[in-house]
Amino acid sequence: MNNDISLKLANLPDEPGVYIMYDVDGNILYVGKAKNLKNRVRQYFFTSTKKTEKVLAMLSHVWTFRYIITASETDALSLENTLIKKHTPPYNILLKDDKQYPYVKVDLRQDFPRFVTTRKLQKDGYKYFGPITSGGAKAFLDILSQVFPTATCKLNFNKLPKNFRPCLNYHIGRCCAPCIGKVSRKQYGEIVKQAVDFLSGNDTMVKQVLKEKMHEASEKLLFEQALQYRNYLGLIDKLNQQRIVVLNKAVDYDMFAVAGNGSNSVVNHTMIRCGKVVYSDNFAVTDAGLDEAQTLSSFLMAYCEKVQLCSELFVNIELNDTEQLEQAIQQLTGNEVTVYCPQRGDKKRLVDMSYRNAVEYLTKSQTAIEKKYNSTVGAVQQLKQLLNLVTLPKRIECYDISNISGVDKVASMVVFTNGSKDQAAYRRFRIKTVEGANDFASMKEVLTRRFARIDDEKFGARPDLIVVDGGLGQLDYARQAMEETGVTVQMVSLAKREELVYTLRDNEPIFLPRNSYALNVLINIRDEAHRFAITYFRKLHGKNALKSVLDEIEGVGEKRRIALQRHFKSLEALTNATEDEIAAVDGVTRPVARTIYRHFHDAD
Repeated sequence: MNNDISLKLANLPDEPGVYIMYDVDGNILYVGKAKNLKNRVRQYFFTSTKKTEKVLAMLSHVWTFRYIITASETDALSLENTLIKKHTPPYNILLKDDKQYPYVKVDLRQDFPRFVTTRKLQKDGYKYFGPITSGGAKAFLDILSQVFPTATCKLNFNKLPKNFRPCLNYHIGRCCAPCIGKVSRKQYGEIVKQAVDFLSGNDTMVKQVLKEKMHEASEKLLFEQALQYRNYLGLIDKLNQQRIVVLNKAVDYDMFAVAGNGSNSVVNHTMIRCGKVVYSDNFAVTDAGLDEAQTLSSFLMAYCEKVQLCSELFVNIELNDTEQLEQAIQQLTGNEVTVYCPQRGDKKRLVDMSYRNAVEYLTKSQTAIEKKYNSTVGAVQQLKQLLNLVTLPKRIECYDISNISGVDKVASMVVFTNGSKDQAAYRRFRIKTVEGANDFASMKEVLTRRFARIDDEKFGARPDLIVVDGGLGQLDYARQAMEETGVTVQMVSLAKREELVYTLRDNEPIFLPRNSYALNVLINIRDEAHRFAITYFRKLHGKNALKSVLDEIEGVGEKRRIALQRHFKSLEALTNATEDEIAAVDGVTRPVARTIYRHFHDAD
């Protein structure tokens, strides 16, 4: 323990607040909350306190700490959550890399609500259903459209032309066409109400309709359609098989249980809706808290923004800050919740079931959990050591260029935070100033534009390390962009084939060990940048190809071309469309649809 820490420990206040652990380079390692800063922080450094392996691992890097006094424990919880999201410390719980299951959402405030899918929960007034783990959200929307033919388009029904015609969905029975007044607002509302009832767990009517459609399709020898209906029924039955026997009423609960073995921890979330288990998943968490109660509390603060929880949360251990946690979650999400630790009855059995799942995952996945840590947070720490970086590269940005013969030049920016994909931070660029297929100049343009917005939080946080796909040439142009904009950022390039790493220090490559986690994280982010750039190029190139073809077809003016582009997205989709599907596009008459169809098929 150095003198700085000893002096600060002696002067800690007896008040609630947040403490922040730093390494020798000034990087934030961990952010924690405390009911009493003096008692909590001193526990980390006194030898009398028993500590887990992950706490000891963090303390081996701690050089100093500081603290922020707050007015209450609730404020400490909120500030802790804010600082964790801002600084992404490696020893805190981070959920960015965990899978996000889809939801179905609907805005019941609209005159004609639409059901859509999303993977992001927001405080936007929508009603959310999910998460959907069996079959996917698309399957549920298909079921909805088969039984409850609501609108799926984004049209404003109050601003449609008088001669407007309904789309293909109406003609195949998947929309009730409120756009042309086939149903009234009240009738449409009844359909939506029934759909909401189904999404809430009442599937009796849906099963009956699907069975009738299946038998009708089978009698007409439409066996593919019949099979699809049977698959829908199987999906619903799969959910029904998860019904909890001990519950005889339609209740909504969220069960959370934490299990740890000293080096790793797992939190299980079991979601119960209408008396059924609709979701259960395990999350391996990294947290340098001194006890499992602190780990679970921090997890709930981070998790409540990602998943829509009900009003009753049940946990397997007593939390030290239950009341403050409830208030902080309400402030964060706007939803009132109550946290219980049941001691007996059905709820206790359900929490125990959640705990058994967490223990099972922890036991069987110990090696996988350690590998995940080593390949993410551990890889970033190893990268700093092997490349002799000044600061820990918590946020790594990688850039790649994609084009064919200088046409439709694009670039990608991929971000890894603490060694894991941070897809919300990805960005795409169109090359604006470079003529021809000049990847070097294109790289310089992209990084110049990035450096011009280096401190723009809307664009993304400041990178700790920039990785350029290529060798010394690409790295030199990237360096020019940095120097011309007056920005200083750690920067390396990764050359293909030999996977050599070049730095700005000299022209000699660095050979990272082939089996090192550090090299693996560089390869992963380089490959991800290449994939993201290629995907954007193909999308842009397909749009431009579609535009070029449509400009050649007689009868297709600018308005029709835009409508066709928005509807079909790519040349391939339009080529495979039927004449009826083309005619269903807004503003496309039957003769024009026939002309477009013949343009692609008359030569066959």
